[in-house]
Amino acid sequence: MTDRYFQEELDRLESAGNYRRLMPAEHSGCDVVIGGRRMLDLSSNDYLGLAADIGLRKEFMAGLSPENFQMSSSSSRSLSGDFPVHEQVERQLAAMFGREAALVFNSGYHMNIGILPAIAGKDTLIVADKLVHASLIDGIRLSGAPFCRFRHNNTEHLEAVLSREYGKYRQIIIVVESVYSMDGDRADLERICRLKDIYDNVSVYVDEAHAFGVMGEIGLGLAEELNCLADIDYICGTFGKALGSVGGFIVCSATVRKYLINRMRPFIFSTALPPLNWMWTSWLLDRLPAMKPLRSHLASVSAVLRDALVSYGLEMPSDTHIVPVITGESSRAVSLAGRLQDKGFFVLPVRPPTVPEGSSRLRLSLTANMSPDRIESLIKVLEDEMQLADKK
Repeated sequence: MTDRYFQEELDRLESAGNYRRLMPAEHSGCDVVIGGRRMLDLSSNDYLGLAADIGLRKEFMAGLSPENFQMSSSSSRSLSGDFPVHEQVERQLAAMFGREAALVFNSGYHMNIGILPAIAGKDTLIVADKLVHASLIDGIRLSGAPFCRFRHNNTEHLEAVLSREYGKYRQIIIVVESVYSMDGDRADLERICRLKDIYDNVSVYVDEAHAFGVMGEIGLGLAEELNCLADIDYICGTFGKALGSVGGFIVCSATVRKYLINRMRPFIFSTALPPLNWMWTSWLLDRLPAMKPLRSHLASVSAVLRDALVSYGLEMPSDTHIVPVITGESSRAVSLAGRLQDKGFFVLPVRPPTVPEGSSRLRLSLTANMSPDRIESLIKVLEDEMQLADKK
């Protein structure tokens, strides 16, 4: 009976073009091999190409020994799983961001479903951008705090909400991403911080998941690029994208760090990441400021692709390395993704519930190890596909 219900739901998803399958892949540089086909990987978040860099891995592994090659923490950090390297990484982060403290989590998802429920309750209003991603939405719901959404990147609407709700709650937390994962557009962090300063009980929570490593002089994200690091109360990010490692983090005050250690359930009740992963993260953080050439190259090839798509008449909300090709219907996104894969470009359709109904798309995710020639080849294929679509 239960399986029949599940199968009916799966059939419904498939008929609507929203069914997902796992595809085991072999990775080779910026390429991926799936089902015997070698394709340019346009679905990875390895924005700087660090996870695919074998040279980096060899250099890091040269410093390992049986004594420091620890593959498990075997406990939560609040028990016996707090290793010296854990504190080392958090000191590194705090120093890089110029903040009092930092705290690292097992993943970006753990980060967002844990921080907001810890710091917000029924006396808190959370005001979130309409397009914040799933982990933030889940964290907001788990917090039990009242919340409302403001229109995407519409700071006038945000200002109206703050003006209306100020004085009704102990605190108001504005929740945004710095770079939005589906459209590749940026939040107006400068304006948001100015709005925050008008009210004495408003704080700002920024998830830099898709900007950390990629933006800013030393790669700290959009807030660094805009020189507003000191104006943001909770700066969060992930290591599993541009940094090529694993885990999520927050940089904050020393008081907030202590509070999260005591109140954040995913932190308290999870076995810590293995020390080996923390060593890799620390090693990469040391090198992040010197990776400016990678950031510049990524910005360059991304601009070339965006400009080409705009010249074909496509709407382009992005001004970053995440480049959407919006098709509307799920079936069109699935069909176009299949044709691109046939021509050597691994891109997947993004469909509801990840994006709203009627806004299915291809999400072209560029990385710094892609050559200009590969991008030009992609542009030519996309041009041919669009001309074909116009004739139908």
